[in-house]
Amino acid sequence: MAYFDNIRLEKGMYNSGRSLTEVLEELDPSENYKGSSLEGLDPFQRQLKRFDIKVGGAHSDPVMKFFETSDSAALFPEYVSRAVKQGIDFSDKLKDIVATKTIINGMDYRSVVSEPTDDEKELKPVAEGAALPQTNVRTSENLVKLIKRGRMLVASYEAIKYQKLDLFTVTLRQIGAHIAREQLKDAVNVIVNGDGNNNAASTVSLTTSGTLTYADLIKLWAGLAPYELNTMLAPTDMMQKLMGLSEMKDALAGLTFQGTGRMITPLGAKLLHIPSMTSGSIIGLDKNCALEMVQSGNIVMDSDKLIDRQLERASISCIAGFAKIIKDASKVLA
Repeated sequence: MAYFDNIRLEKGMYNSGRSLTEVLEELDPSENYKGSSLEGLDPFQRQLKRFDIKVGGAHSDPVMKFFETSDSAALFPEYVSRAVKQGIDFSDKLKDIVATKTIINGMDYRSVVSEPTDDEKELKPVAEGAALPQTNVRTSENLVKLIKRGRMLVASYEAIKYQKLDLFTVTLRQIGAHIAREQLKDAVNVIVNGDGNNNAASTVSLTTSGTLTYADLIKLWAGLAPYELNTMLAPTDMMQKLMGLSEMKDALAGLTFQGTGRMITPLGAKLLHIPSMTSGSIIGLDKNCALEMVQSGNIVMDSDKLIDRQLERASISCIAGFAKIIKDASKVLA
């Protein structure tokens, strides 16, 4: 059985279709460290400890610390991947609108859809011996469109080798934040316009064009039934109109915003500010059944270049797309 201090690290560990952490976990199971001083560390963190690499804090090491040996250099792409993922997680609003996330190992994927009629949504009494009503679930007609989002890391090794890893991590997180913002745009586009399977969101019209009232929010809430209006997305202009409503100025809404910076509506739905949205519209949805995120693999990067310190043109990217699960679980107020 291999232990963390004698595992041979190499480039080939990145070519298995799994992350380095997953490969290391198989060679060096974390359960072996229960009750020891290393309990709570994952395989990658144990490797950092093995080579005494500190990636955070006031005493973080310079980038060149990774390249003192060929083994420790093999850890650098995983460090980059984790830093980018931190940026995605810190800036990610997708968790508030996505019902489920599916990871695939390819580029072709068909989601499943269920489009019950109003009659099928009712669980009517069934007489003895009678057949139960059916809910039809089928695969979508068209494939989910996957989009590659990423950045090219352009920097000479000489320029960054003395930089502290703590500072370099901030730069990598910004790459992740950019990916998250672009994926959010893709998700909003699918909610509004559909995923190519004739499932664009229906529109609830404002009572007076260009003017937002509390009655319009009630209309959106009613139009989404029997699904729950638990999430609302709004661009900057509609956020300003929402916050100007007298109903948004009650004590509870104000206290929540002032205490946490999180906006809620008088209807109890979570309100998200999406600057990239089309002005003059608000999206209401049931986040529990409206949208599926499909991601092809993990964060992809030029691991060979990163290990060999060829940072001048190293790409970092993520491939993902979105599919609507239930068409009527989202509406657009405009």
